[in-house]
Order: sequence, then structure tokens, then C-alpha cells
Amino acid sequence: MLTSSRRKGLGMKQICILILVALVAATYAERSFKIDYERDTFLMDGKPFRFVSGAFHYFRALPGSWRQILRSIRAAGLNVVETYIEWSTHEPTEGQYTWDGIANLEQFIQIAQEEDLYVILRPGPYICAERDMGGFPYWLHTKYPNIKLRTYDLDYLREVEKWYSVLMPRIQNHLYQRGGPVIMVSIENEYGSFSACDGRYLSFLKNLTGIYIRNEAVLFTNDGPDQLACGRIPGVLATLDFGAVGNPDNYWQKLRKYQPKGPLVNAEFYPGWLTHWMEPLARVATGPVVSQLRKMLQQGANVNFYMFHGGTNFAFTSGANDGGPGRFNTDITSYDYDAPLDEAGDPTSKYFAIRDAVLEFLPDPGVPVPGRLPKMSLPPVQMNRLGTLLSEQARQTLAKYSLSSQRPLGFEALNQHSGLILYETQIPGYLHSDPMTLRVDMLHDRAYVHVDNKFAGILSRETATYTLPIRLGSGSKLQLVVENQGRINYGIANDKKGILGAVTLNGNELLNWSMTGFPLEDYSLLEKYIDQFSGSEDTTSSVKIYHAEFDISSSNIYDTYFDPRGWGKGVVFINGFNLGRYWPLAGPQITLYVPRHILRQGKNTIVVLEYETDVPQGTVINFRDQAILDGR
Repeated sequence: MLTSSRRKGLGMKQICILILVALVAATYAERSFKIDYERDTFLMDGKPFRFVSGAFHYFRALPGSWRQILRSIRAAGLNVVETYIEWSTHEPTEGQYTWDGIANLEQFIQIAQEEDLYVILRPGPYICAERDMGGFPYWLHTKYPNIKLRTYDLDYLREVEKWYSVLMPRIQNHLYQRGGPVIMVSIENEYGSFSACDGRYLSFLKNLTGIYIRNEAVLFTNDGPDQLACGRIPGVLATLDFGAVGNPDNYWQKLRKYQPKGPLVNAEFYPGWLTHWMEPLARVATGPVVSQLRKMLQQGANVNFYMFHGGTNFAFTSGANDGGPGRFNTDITSYDYDAPLDEAGDPTSKYFAIRDAVLEFLPDPGVPVPGRLPKMSLPPVQMNRLGTLLSEQARQTLAKYSLSSQRPLGFEALNQHSGLILYETQIPGYLHSDPMTLRVDMLHDRAYVHVDNKFAGILSRETATYTLPIRLGSGSKLQLVVENQGRINYGIANDKKGILGAVTLNGNELLNWSMTGFPLEDYSLLEKYIDQFSGSEDTTSSVKIYHAEFDISSSNIYDTYFDPRGWGKGVVFINGFNLGRYWPLAGPQITLYVPRHILRQGKNTIVVLEYETDVPQGTVINFRDQAILDGR
């Protein structure tokens, strides 16, 4: 036999490889994850399987903490981790993909498998998740100003096909049937709540996803109990979303009207809730959560906690919601969510109560229950005030572009994701009478108004404040620094940013605008500005830049919390990492979470862009060992 094989050109090495391939193929052939509709259960390798899962979004925590959080999820008795896949994280600029660092999805999946967890993936492409634009990349609006997201719009479908052609091959090798941990993949996200109700779009997405996933994982949709008519897809497992309020029997009955057989799944069971700026911190009591969990598990249901660990909306990734006419609600930077694992990944009392309930139904994994990781405070850091964003130094160093247009252009038209845009125009002499009323139509979202570099007030979409009395001098220049506070994530009403309508003084439209963009995405530009700063500048305008260095002498570096009390609203960078937006004047969140992974022994740098408060030179910043998320 061996001699015969060699005559055909096969050596011992090649034969061994063939045998190995055959063994691997035989092993994978035994692996399957399917649905037994008659017995209302999942089947793993032909045996009934039930899961209790926890949502944890890899893009809301730094990779250095992934393993600790995943191990804590397993220690609670859960056997699955669920995560969205955020398109904008991986393709922030069209055609330029990122798969490393916080975007290393495959590493996240691999660590989950090493920690004895199966994985549920939710690639959307719309994910909501209280993220900017629901996870869609902003540049879709730049490329296609009239695109209709989440519909059978050909431009949109073309971009989804491109994105999936890059994403899905990375998922395929991690599917359960191929030896990986991925057992389920979602199609869209709560589509039943979207007004379009476009069945052709859902069919397209089902077929596109099926090309890559085939029968190697279970496809599913998720919707609220009253949204199934539009959200479900024939031939795809329908699941529900609901929290601790109400009788689960009533919800399952609604599901059974559309899906008479199959496993019961609560794909988003809410142990907490989201919070907007200017609201009390959302809290959900532990007792009802545990009681509802027990009811569902007694019914044989499968449960995914949304969220089990919430994490943080670093940089400009937090989204917003449309609260009705004249009401725009922006999400806080923290995504603590009152989840069983807090923002830093530490177990809460809710964690232990849930663990006790889960272990009544699933076997103890034998993983040690985690303790809280140490936190550290640091000595106060005295901040040095540099210049303002309106200065020539800042424009020359920090601006991405400067251009002119008859009327103002928005962020998307200018191909800018986030940060700030400075709009300027010279006010015609015939309008120089006092007082004048400034009006900005369709302001998205917040404008810091200046006249000749002097701060004059604030216009705000959140409070529906679109007019402001101002005083002018001869030859006055009007300057509006407009902040993008986060695109709407729920429903996706094609929320665009910047000045999208007319700007008027006493009813007279102002024309001939210059626009200067400050995306604040390239930290090296801030470093350059600091290095080249030539001295003090006029400080009568808003959006001031502060800088300091601080030392950490200990080799033991722990998480800490940036405390901006005494400051107004802005964004902070530590060692070049954008922690996100702070806004203690609005609350309820006061502190920002500072992961230990961005700190270092020795010299550390901090840069603060303060948008609205005139913070005196030498004001300090504190770092505390506890979070303050309900400081209102």
C-alpha cells in the first residue's frame, strides 16, 4: 500500500497530511448546532441544548480586559457570550478596514472559546446599541446623500454586500460546525420596530447571510413581542426581547402566533437600562430581574442578558435618541447599564444573585468567582491652559480642512465623522443694529456662538433652543462652533450633523460661509499644537485647550476615574486615547472610566478640550478610585 502510494507520487509526509485532514473533517462532521422544532429545543451534536448568555461588546472594552470579563461571564454559570459586530468600528473610512486592537473580533471569539463559552454574533448591519448611527459608518451619508438605510435601496444593498464580503469570511472559520464556538448569527436587529417594514430587504439580507453561514450556525431575528409581524423572516428562528416587567407567558403566546414550534429565546433580557445626559441614572432592581429569570428558565427558555457587561462608549461612539418633537436625547459616555458586571468589569451584587439563579438550572462551570479588581486614585493634576480652537495656531495645526460655501454644509457633506466644525461669516453692515436675534434652523446638535471671537451663548438641539439675542459691532464676524453629540441610533432616521438649514439675523439669511473642520481624531495634531504653542492667547472665546503631565511612580497600575467636577463640557485624551465626552453640568455621569491599559509607569499626558466653561489657569483634575455615575 505504501509502495503503491509512493508510485503515485505521495510521500509519507503527504499521506500523514491527508490522514490528518480526514480526521479533522470527521471530527467536524460530528459537530452540529440545529433546531428541533418538534421538541422546541436546540440540538448540539444531536443532543438537547439550552443556553444562558451574556451580552458583552468587544468594542466597549480594551482587549487587555476581554479575558477577565469573559471568564467572569463563565464563572456566573453562563455558557454563551453574545456580541454585536459594529460596521463603523471596522470600516471607519470607506474601504479602509481595521481588525486589530479593540477591533480584533477574531481574537475576541478565540478568547471566548478558550474560556469555555459559545458565541452568538449579531452583525446587523444595523445594531442600534446606543452607538453613533446605530453602528453604521457615517460615510454612507457622504457617499450617498439620499441613501435609505435598512431598506431595499440599491446603494445601501451594494454597500452591505461589500461589507459582508469582507466580514463574513472572517466569521466562517469560527462557526460551530467548523470547530469554532459560534452557534448563532442574527439577521438585522429589531426590524419590526422600524417604520419601513421592507420585506424585500429582509429577504435580501437572509439570502446574503445564508451564502456565508449556510447551515453551519442557526440564523435568527429578534424583536419585541408586538413587533413580530414585520420583524420575523419565514424560515428563520424568531426570538423576543423583554425585561423584568410583565408575565413571560403572555410574551411567549404572542411568539407562538407566528412561530408555533421551536425553542423559546429571550434574545435581549434587560437587567439594566440605558441613560441619557440630563436624566437620572437608570437602575433596575435585582429582585424582579432574578424572579423573571427563574420563570423563563423554569419554562425551558433560553436567555441572553442585555447587557451582562456594558463597558464604555469611548471617543465619539455614543449615540442619541429622538425623544419626539423638540426633544433630542444624547447617550452618556458610560455604558455601565446597571449590568451584573459594572463598567470596569467588576461583579456587582446583581451578578451574584443572577449566578445563584443560573446555577439552579445549569451546571457549575467550576470557574472561580471573580473579585473586584483594585482601583487607584492619583494626586491632583494642575492643568495648563493653552489657546482656543478659534486661534490661528489651532486652525493651522488642528484643522483637517477649510473651505467656503454660500450656505453652511453639514458634517456628512464635508466628510467629517465627529468633533467640531467652525462656521464663520461676515455680517453685512446693513444688519448692524442692536439687539439682533440669531436663529439657526435645523441645528444638529449644539452651537457655541461667538461674535468677533467673544463667546455669546449656546444654541442646543437637546433643549430646542434655536434663537439667541446677540449684540454686534461694526464689521462683526459671526462664528458658530458646532458639536456633533452623537447620531441617532434607534430607528435610524438618517440623522445628519452640523448646520442643515438657514442661519438668520432678524429674519435675514446670512450667506457666504467658511467652514473649518476639527475632527479631533488624529492625536498627533494635538501633540504638534502643544509642542508649537507660542504663548498665551485671547481667552474670551470658548473651546479652550488644556494640557498637563502627571507621573505614576508605582509599577502597580490599576483602573482609575477621571473627575471633571468644576469643568463644563468637553472631551479628554490620556496618553493619546480619547476617553469620551464629559459633561458634569448635565449629569448624571460625572467621572469617566480610565482603563489601566492606557496608563504607564512614569510620565503620562492629559489633554482636555473644554467647550463652554471658562476654567481658570491652574485648575486641577482629579483621578479617583470610585466611579460617580449618578451625580445629579
